[in-house]
Amino acid sequence: MLSCSNDDSVTPSPEPQVVAEFKTNLSELNLYSGELSALDISPYAFQYELNTPLFTDYAHKERLIALPEGTTMQFDGDGLPIFPDNTVIAKTFYYNIDERDLSLGRQIIETRVLIKINGQWTTGDYKWNDEQTEAVLDLNGSTVPVNWVDNNGVAQSTDYEIPSNTDCFTCHNSYDNLTPIGPKLRTLNFNLNGDNQLQNLIDNSYLSGLTDAGEVDSIANWEDTSAPLEDRARSYFDVNCAHCHIPGGFCDDLSTLNLDYATSLEDSNIIQRKFSISSRMGIYIPEFSMPFIGTTMIHYEGVDLIQSFLDTL
Repeated sequence: MLSCSNDDSVTPSPEPQVVAEFKTNLSELNLYSGELSALDISPYAFQYELNTPLFTDYAHKERLIALPEGTTMQFDGDGLPIFPDNTVIAKTFYYNIDERDLSLGRQIIETRVLIKINGQWTTGDYKWNDEQTEAVLDLNGSTVPVNWVDNNGVAQSTDYEIPSNTDCFTCHNSYDNLTPIGPKLRTLNFNLNGDNQLQNLIDNSYLSGLTDAGEVDSIANWEDTSAPLEDRARSYFDVNCAHCHIPGGFCDDLSTLNLDYATSLEDSNIIQRKFSISSRMGIYIPEFSMPFIGTTMIHYEGVDLIQSFLDTL
């Protein structure tokens, strides 16, 4: 009799480790298990959400972090943690065909990847093929036409812009060094599916140097109308604008604004620049409107929030 332990139909093959290197194809990084388009995250990575996410032409996003085995992120205040070398951060952008019926599927556009190598972050962008079977490394950027139906049954469309590697550096620039933008601890610190997401990261040994998520500040959900208007607006600014409008950011020499959430309103210069903010967010003109990169349309809900806040100043 043959031993069952040698039967491949009984003993599953081990999942491959995540590869912290820019390969030609996204599948070669082993960030996902099984069929690539299912976006089933590898057991060697974990998914995370942001209390207030970045607006990108109404695209949905799946965010993940893969840490090298035996390592953790290290607590370093309310902002970004310290990531170990060979950390991989990935964000996949997609549109549901019809927001009212998710069974109709989705169109996956791109997967943006950050890898920390020898203490420095590097960027790469993978563009998905029409068959949704693979994504290929493309550092030049491109435009992809997208059509979808929103929650109200209205047909929508956009010429979605995949950023070039130069565009990535513009937004991820901090004192001429690349840095992640999204996974600040204050942005991760909220209840998700009944549990505090940041506390779960601590309890599952993804984050060290901190035992209680209550010691970390938390930004507001910009859509939560029960939160103070100023907190919601400052949270929206923090996620959508502060990576450029912050000391060391791309707009440091071009603007007096400091939109980091931790900066006081008085020191942010929002009051002094409120008319400029209103004009540059309220219309869409390439190379004039804000955000400068990453959108091709006005985020009307976000603009309404910011204008309501500016009207109080």
